[in-house]
Amino acid sequence: MIVRFIGVDGAVEEARGAAGDRLLDLAQAYGQPLEGTCDGQMACSTCHVIVAPEFADLLPPPSEEEEDMLDFAPGATRTSRLACQITLTDALDGLTVRMPGQQADARRR
Repeated sequence: MIVRFIGVDGAVEEARGAAGDRLLDLAQAYGQPLEGTCDGQMACSTCHVIVAPEFADLLPPPSEEEEDMLDFAPGATRTSRLACQITLTDALDGLTVRMPGQQADARRR
């Protein structure tokens, strides 16, 4: 399956993954600028990505812990998620995520 990463500069890089792959691992394998320093334990927000709206509803809702971590993510939006918490499924083929810039927090609901 294909995942598209859109960089801060707008450049698009396609990556190939398989169902069951964690988005963070795929991003790191393809050189995307996601640290993921907490190794999926949600003690950081260094793997924050912005999911394209058409894919946001295909993901399970974020846990309360993930919501809390996203409060610390610079440039968070309504479709922001932690890449360490996204597992690829067949329904996510073509998933497009954007690397966040340093814009103001837009997650206010």
